[in-house]
Amino acid sequence: MLRYLRWTLRAILALAVLAFLHYTLPQRDIVRIVNTYEERQDFGWNAIFWSGPSTGGADVPNRDVLFIQTIQEDGDPMVYRNEDTGWGWPPYFKFDTANLQTEAADAVSSRDDPRWYAIRHYGWRIPLFSAFPNAVSIEPVAGPEVRLIPWFNIVFVTLLVIVFLVLRRFWIMFRERTIDPLFDRRGG
Repeated sequence: MLRYLRWTLRAILALAVLAFLHYTLPQRDIVRIVNTYEERQDFGWNAIFWSGPSTGGADVPNRDVLFIQTIQEDGDPMVYRNEDTGWGWPPYFKFDTANLQTEAADAVSSRDDPRWYAIRHYGWRIPLFSAFPNAVSIEPVAGPEVRLIPWFNIVFVTLLVIVFLVLRRFWIMFRERTIDPLFDRRGG
């Protein structure tokens, strides 16, 4: 029974770490930008999905947030928020919200004459919680069939796994040299 509990806790911890990484690591979507706008948002129970107040701003219960409306290749809509991350988490050090909003407004295209862009973002779109991914940058691409390889994510996760394995090995060596002999002396 204890073995199943241990594996269940490990699985829950692994899922939490994977969800955290999926939320915070950058992702890129290829989209067609159709509109940009600004809207006053009241923050309540869903405040965890939004950035903190803008750098140098006061902590207020509501503020204006910039949005970028897009259409994906399959015709589904996707809305991104455009907020500074400042020095906070996740560490994108984004301070150019106004510039990004201007670039997005300039990139608006119609269905008849589409222009495709790769929007780099973090976060999830959860309509139930009014959660929007935060756009970090936009780049023009040749078309919706362009394949983007997430090199940063691949390198970051590989390094993270290496660090985890090294720390795990250090722990095993420490346990074998220090903790296990103590229990062997007491038990014997």
